[in-house]
Amino acid sequence: MFLIRDWSYPYEHNYGLDGGRRFLEKRLQVKQNQHEELQNVRKHIHSCFSNIGCFLLPHPGLRVATNPSFDGRLKDIDDEFKKELKHLVPLLLSPENLVEKEIGGSKVTCRDLVEYFKAYIKIYQGEELPHPKSMLQATAEANNLAAVAGAKDAYNKNMEQVCGGDKPYIAPADLERSHEELKECSVRQFRAVKKMGGEEFCRRYQEQLEGELDEAYANFIKHNDSKNIFYAARTPATLFAVMFAMYIVSGVTGFVGLNTVAGLCNLVMGVALLSLCLWAYVKYSGEFRDLGTVIDNVAETLWEQVLKPLSDHYMEDNIRQSVANSIKASLTEQVTQHAKLKTN
Repeated sequence: MFLIRDWSYPYEHNYGLDGGRRFLEKRLQVKQNQHEELQNVRKHIHSCFSNIGCFLLPHPGLRVATNPSFDGRLKDIDDEFKKELKHLVPLLLSPENLVEKEIGGSKVTCRDLVEYFKAYIKIYQGEELPHPKSMLQATAEANNLAAVAGAKDAYNKNMEQVCGGDKPYIAPADLERSHEELKECSVRQFRAVKKMGGEEFCRRYQEQLEGELDEAYANFIKHNDSKNIFYAARTPATLFAVMFAMYIVSGVTGFVGLNTVAGLCNLVMGVALLSLCLWAYVKYSGEFRDLGTVIDNVAETLWEQVLKPLSDHYMEDNIRQSVANSIKASLTEQVTQHAKLKTN
């Protein structure tokens, strides 16, 4: 719908929809004597819209134009303008006349419309009217951002089905596999949407989508880890292990006379005990969450850098010793059987 206000030639084309239709047909008529560029513009306008209409509105009146304190009161507006406005508003807003917005053949959702508003607000923030090229670029940007938002929303919904709040803990390998599959599906969905701007322009937004999906995946990992009872107990287990180790070392060093080392071990044990109590209070009350995060991070570092390597090394030694004992027992049994055969 082309809306032309302040129409000053009602003797040529009447106000309203019929006069606007005749005026628009005259303006968009393609003639052989027109320049090729003008012909192409007119053809392009028809190809961009399924239906084209035009409405001619009169001037709202001198009181509106000359009164600096005009505040929208109807009594200050000309009757002719109000009369035509009563015809225009139902044409645009009555339920039977409402048309779903489409861009590039795809219906625009409310989420998409928000992205378009954001893009257009940016280019209208200046004092001058934007150039058509700027508006085209803003439309292409909003078009791609809407496709990114739709693909990301589909990914989040599917991941919620895999490891949402009401789902049990899932193995990290299975979670990563689901992430890769759903990420690929989201990227395919983004590519399938009709977009403006060309391949190079769209590739930038595809990379943005992939980055946002990886960030969302990192949050899903944290959410999934919080369901693991062993992961949740890692902090108290680590602190308890530190306390136990310091208690043993303190007793041994105190027994051999290294009182300074024993005192230092007792200090570390006390700090670990205090940290454990504070951590339990934070988890119970929900207060001082930043302090709880610090304790979790310290415990995580101790686990990754000290306890886990020691336990892995200890397990490897045990496994190696078990394998060696099994081989030794097998060889001994074979030698014994061979000796029995010779004796017989």
